[in-house]
Amino acid sequence: MSFEIREMTISDLRCAVAWAGVEGWNPGISDAECFYSADPHGFFMAFEGETPLGCISAVAYDEDFGFIGFFIVRNDLRGHHIGVELGRAALNYLGSRRIGQDGVLKKVKSYEHFGFNMAYRNIRHEGIASKTPEANGGLVPLSQVPFREVCRYDNLHFPAQRASFLKKWISQPQSLALGTFDAENHLSGYGVIRKCERGYKIGPLFADSSEISERILLGLANFAPEGDPFYLDLPEPNKDALALAVKYRMTEVFSTARMYLGATPELPLDKIFGVTSFELG
Repeated sequence: MSFEIREMTISDLRCAVAWAGVEGWNPGISDAECFYSADPHGFFMAFEGETPLGCISAVAYDEDFGFIGFFIVRNDLRGHHIGVELGRAALNYLGSRRIGQDGVLKKVKSYEHFGFNMAYRNIRHEGIASKTPEANGGLVPLSQVPFREVCRYDNLHFPAQRASFLKKWISQPQSLALGTFDAENHLSGYGVIRKCERGYKIGPLFADSSEISERILLGLANFAPEGDPFYLDLPEPNKDALALAVKYRMTEVFSTARMYLGATPELPLDKIFGVTSFELG
């Protein structure tokens, strides 16, 4: 079939987010606007005329690192080479950058064919919100933290600076962002929870220790109405994060293969208790 690939507009990206909902990815209600702020040129959609057929994201965070996600082809159009061309468009856009992605496990061999190597699993866990009266002890709204300090701490746990994305992410509607400080008045942990199509998602959740991550997790979970589901996507190598999920009776519901084209970034996985999103890393 005849089709062309174009950069998405914000309206196109809202369509892609709706597709993600149909696929069961449970996107956040403000994901389109937040994601677009990371790189307005890094989202691509295949069209036949003006009819959208499939999409992919290839966000270039800087000159050295990018992340691929949002890889969707309409169910009725799979097998028509659309996905291959979307993949090529993403790789061409990101060029020689090191590239990360969270791929579905059954496609690992396909991604390895393009040079990606598996680093570890990211595992989605589901919990049920229950109010914890003193959960917010020692936590402050991230809006009260100097933004440069948020960026500094975030960059310790992510392979690139992402200030424009973070500015949107930590202040999106129907969300809560909390942090805590060490004795020298530097952030020692922060996390964000946002409203999604179903329940709430926590991400990121970065913390210098398991105890700090637990306080932030409980503070964020308190934001969700009692009885609502909430989700945390944690890296499998972080055993303290897995133990935290077990402690609060969270159940594994889904997992992805974190893969990289190029060297795997040296990140402190023992301090990453929740990744930001499967779509943008």
